[in-house]
Amino acid sequence: MTIALAIHGGCGTLPKAEMTDGEWAQARADLASSLRAGWAILTKGGGAVDAVEAAVRVMEDSPHFNAGHGAAFNADGDHELDASIMDGATLAAGALCGVRRIRNPVSAAKVLMLRGDPLLLAGAAGDIFAEHEGLDMVENDYFSTERRRKNLSSMKIRELVGTAGQASEAEKHGTVGAVACDAKGHLAAATSTGGYTNKPVGRVGDSPIIGAGTYARDGRCAVSGTGKGEYFIRYCVGHEIASLIAYKGLSLKEATDTVLGELGAHKIGAGLVAIGPDGGIVAPYNTDGMYRGWVTPDGLVHVATHGDVEVAGQA
Repeated sequence: MTIALAIHGGCGTLPKAEMTDGEWAQARADLASSLRAGWAILTKGGGAVDAVEAAVRVMEDSPHFNAGHGAAFNADGDHELDASIMDGATLAAGALCGVRRIRNPVSAAKVLMLRGDPLLLAGAAGDIFAEHEGLDMVENDYFSTERRRKNLSSMKIRELVGTAGQASEAEKHGTVGAVACDAKGHLAAATSTGGYTNKPVGRVGDSPIIGAGTYARDGRCAVSGTGKGEYFIRYCVGHEIASLIAYKGLSLKEATDTVLGELGAHKIGAGLVAIGPDGGIVAPYNTDGMYRGWVTPDGLVHVATHGDVEVAGQA
């Protein structure tokens, strides 16, 4: 089988002028580090689930993405994190929403998945579970960055003057995710997010909803989405793509383009990465940019933030 790995760091990419060349270079370096972490597992014969967890953890630890350290603030100025992971071989999955103290929510989601039941834990119950399992716990302000504080201030001003609907994807959203195909042909997907800036306390998006923002099923595809989560939930995006492949015979590209086109009709920002059982990768988006990357079969790391894709060396 052809091993394959793809990631996204959210379609809420800032305009190029909003960050220095050095900051853009660091964001691309973090994307490359994420890919190398997942690829190292796959090349040693490791499973797709472990690979997507490793890739997402790197992005959760980076301040450049809206997940883990660098997550968006809710309306109260706190962080509520969502994450999920799914094994395409067994359809086992684990998810957490509204957690506040887990350093790497994707790892807690995997531990929950391996436990087998329940699949989804919310709020304080998720934090208690992770702490009991010995995962790294932090204070809520660990996730804060100055850029996210500015985003919150901007969104609150927009809310007051009635222009919240005109906010850019970079001001509002952001998510990280990974999809993989391992040497045995098994697929997996994982997604993690801080939600959108100034979201109501308790709001849950698509990232922890299996079948919406995260889905993996052997023989069909693995998908991780980014964008306006309420619409990803309504369209059951991940499952819809898998169903178009299974029941309509569409290719991975045809299925993802079809679903992304339906989302685009609502004038919302959306993007995703998806991988097929043959290792084929797609990374479509309808915004100005999407943090994204993949490793080709020759081991070359490809990363991008806007239109141009650069090769970042060997994995």
